[in-house]
Amino acid sequence: MLETGQQISLTIDRPAHGGRMIGRHEGQVVLVRGAIPGERVMASIERVERRLAFGTVVGVLEPSPDRRPGQRDPRCGGCLFSHIAYPRQLTIKSEIAVDAFSRLGRVPLEAPVAVAASPEHGYRMRARFHVRGGRAGFYREGTHEICDAGPTGQLTTAAVAAAESAVASLREDGLEPLGLELTENLEGSARVAAIELTGEVPCDSAVRHVLDRSGLAGCTVRCADREAAVAGTPAVSDELGALTRGRAGGGTLSRHAESFFQANRYLLPDLAAAVLDAVPDAGEVLDLYAGVGLFSVSLAGAGRRRITAVEGDRSSGADLRRNAAQFGRVIRVVLRAVEDYLRSLSRPLDGTLIVDPPRTGISKEAMQAALRIRASRVVYVSCDPATMARDARRLLDAGYVLQSLRGFDLFPNTPHVELLGVFVRG
Repeated sequence: MLETGQQISLTIDRPAHGGRMIGRHEGQVVLVRGAIPGERVMASIERVERRLAFGTVVGVLEPSPDRRPGQRDPRCGGCLFSHIAYPRQLTIKSEIAVDAFSRLGRVPLEAPVAVAASPEHGYRMRARFHVRGGRAGFYREGTHEICDAGPTGQLTTAAVAAAESAVASLREDGLEPLGLELTENLEGSARVAAIELTGEVPCDSAVRHVLDRSGLAGCTVRCADREAAVAGTPAVSDELGALTRGRAGGGTLSRHAESFFQANRYLLPDLAAAVLDAVPDAGEVLDLYAGVGLFSVSLAGAGRRRITAVEGDRSSGADLRRNAAQFGRVIRVVLRAVEDYLRSLSRPLDGTLIVDPPRTGISKEAMQAALRIRASRVVYVSCDPATMARDARRLLDAGYVLQSLRGFDLFPNTPHVELLGVFVRG
């Protein structure tokens, strides 16, 4: 039986969901951080459970040809795969998707899942910074320890500098930030932030100098239970044409820092274009978990009609309503929880259902209701292969057929992969 602190040598077999790799020591499964399939490594055991042990590489005995120098702090958010050559990262993410569909969804795939590549640096246009002792950064994996965001390479230098300057500005005025959400536009030419402060302080004074000192275009500051204070223009915008590789036009998409939006500036247009291409020209469109309207508003900009967009988050929903207003009555906006809205439907959907749920996937209640409306097509965008595989099984059991499945590497150097699946009624 393995013990915490013990060092063992083992050969790595294959990737596991969540970023670790699977090896075995005397029959016991060990999930190892910092390894690559095919390597023989020395691992230090971090903890032991009844059926599993967890370890970290402390030495590489037989390295993979795909090993490269990783980030100086690989446990800093967004760096877990930084030691793996980028083409191999894409292969591993494809294997993770195939394994999830086969093992968890009982959906054997006939071919590997193609994963679109992204530039590894400066790709991220949305991030949450935690602040401790005046230091803004990411959490180190599994801890509340702050690590520097800059060396991870995910954000532009200007974005990191803006976040750090905003925090420094507030502290100069005697205020203590707790966290900061930052959002850029595609070009990285404009950025805004939403900042949370600790203590009972007047919000108006909190934003007095932030814009001048940070270069932010706008800022929202929230203090305890008081009403937020706003300076500048607290939202960024992009043309629909730029967001969709020219598939849509005639409008813009705006969002505040607190609203959910896909983070990868390089692959976001490819993902949006792929979703638009997957929606037939005829029929209704129901966009669930619509966010600020990336898909529904883009479809309207591409000339589609009879669109309903449903979003339950307050900030994202407010942006969705503003974005949809450009197209008059083309988009019906529903600001309710997805489950509540689906429960109210009493007729089948004559067209396409788009879903882009959170990492937990579609809730059981929402899935049961979604199946009742019998959409002819389901376009499913997922940030988690495991929950998508589970939901795929539900769709297949209800008579749908998986027409296509592809991946987008929205977060290079991490184990995350975005999947786009198209299901049609058999």
